[in-house]
Amino acid sequence: MNLRDLKYLVALAEHRHFGRAAASCFVSQPTLSTQIRKLEEELGVALVERAPRKVMLTPAGREATERARRIVAEIEQMKEAARRSQDPEAGSVRLGIFPTLAPYLLPHVIPHMRARFPQLELLLVEEKSDELLARLRDGRLDAALLALPVHDDQLHTELLFEEPFVLAVPEDHPLASRQALSLDALAEQPLLLLEDGHCMRDQALDVCQLSGAQEKTGFRATSLETLRQMVAANVGATLLPILAVKPPVARSENIRLLPFTGSAPTRSIAICWRHSSAMAGFLSRLAQVLRSLPAGLLEPDPAAPRPHPGPGRGPKRPA
Repeated sequence: MNLRDLKYLVALAEHRHFGRAAASCFVSQPTLSTQIRKLEEELGVALVERAPRKVMLTPAGREATERARRIVAEIEQMKEAARRSQDPEAGSVRLGIFPTLAPYLLPHVIPHMRARFPQLELLLVEEKSDELLARLRDGRLDAALLALPVHDDQLHTELLFEEPFVLAVPEDHPLASRQALSLDALAEQPLLLLEDGHCMRDQALDVCQLSGAQEKTGFRATSLETLRQMVAANVGATLLPILAVKPPVARSENIRLLPFTGSAPTRSIAICWRHSSAMAGFLSRLAQVLRSLPAGLLEPDPAAPRPHPGPGRGPKRPA
């Protein structure tokens, strides 16, 4: 048994397909299949159920895979620790980030990260929070940006920033004439939300519970961009994190963005890594860069006043 064979087993468990697993390991399918059979012979148990069109792990295979993941992760940590001891800010870091944050935060922080760590290879993985946590625990990620709370004793967590929410409404919505609103103004308001699996759905539901708002039934979006388009199409209102409405994101002319007064709803963004990570010192320095956002980025922009038709600007009467 060697490390290469354990990596083959882990790849097969992830892809559930001999061809795709072999491609991810840069070997031929017969090579990977042969090594898996040798591993089964060495252990004396079947690790894989080979069906015509899919691959399933046996109970022994699932247990062996979990152990293999931990072993591979420890070896990678050992290699990374050796590299970091020579140059702590060189090498690579595998950073996870969830979909309702990644496209809106990264344009603001990547240039600073490149300037601060010019030799660093940043490998970004965009997945939902549950998948990021699973990859972080088994060593497939070095760190991840997640929304708090994160309940895991294996992980070290450092708060980066509090991101406020704004309310996005169509131009003719009853609340659209306001410049800002209190949380209780959402009482009984039906809000468009994301589908299950997005951490922001849970955050929005918490806001609904606090304010008395309700979920608009019959529709659940797969992305923030879908929510934005549905608001622009006058389907309803929604909560958006403030980074999702800041440049370089284009602002829609059909949407009013209303900040909250008083205790505005926010989500807490943190960076997490394993307590056992050999990269802890470097990741703390990375966290400092991620906290250094441009001034005003997390501040709501004043809601633009709605234009009132002046003389000669009202609707034309039929001749």
